[in-house]
Amino acid sequence: MPTSGVRVISSSAPHRTLTDGINYFFALLPDEKARAEIASVEERFRKAHRVSGTAVGAERFHLTLSPMGKPERIRQPLERALVAAAEQVRGKAFDVTLDSAMRFSAKDNRFPFVLCADAASTVSALVLRKAIAEAQLREGLHVSGASSFLPHVTLMYGHAIDAIQESITPIRWTANEFVLVRSFFGRSRHELVGQWALEPSMPVGKIDVDESWELPVDFEPDDDGLDQR
Repeated sequence: MPTSGVRVISSSAPHRTLTDGINYFFALLPDEKARAEIASVEERFRKAHRVSGTAVGAERFHLTLSPMGKPERIRQPLERALVAAAEQVRGKAFDVTLDSAMRFSAKDNRFPFVLCADAASTVSALVLRKAIAEAQLREGLHVSGASSFLPHVTLMYGHAIDAIQESITPIRWTANEFVLVRSFFGRSRHELVGQWALEPSMPVGKIDVDESWELPVDFEPDDDGLDQR
């Protein structure tokens, strides 16, 4: 399972201790081959555009599916509620393809540089995102904007350059599971809380997707707690 760079730890600490300075998000983790290819693109991208900044690092590459919902009617400690939600999710495994590089709008005066998923991957990831959001809602956690989604993997945070959007050689992996990640504000640290398998997909006929869509240059990504300070 693709858990390199993320550590499985106990979640038995008191609720207040766990939530102080901590964020959570659900994600897909690229496999080892895809991580290496993403890192290679990051290096080429940095040199080609002369971008300076802070790299995310291959050990923390991830595609965020859903942020932690806002507690509204939560009946148990936050982390337990998130795990309970994850255990309710049923989804199919699917292929993820990253095929374009972009600069998003500035976040905290730094620009995220990302690799974006293609249209077919977006459709599949959105289905899983909605399922996770609905499961969180049943546990008293409300996820806003569940239908607004541009799946991506962040490469780095850099200084301002002109807006870019360019194609890359596709990077692919099969998402056989999704994970819940604990992220520590200001510490560039991720820990794996749990991982849940997706059901194998049965072969189907060709699915038509809209290949004419355009990626919004000023897209605002979900806040997944990734802090490079």
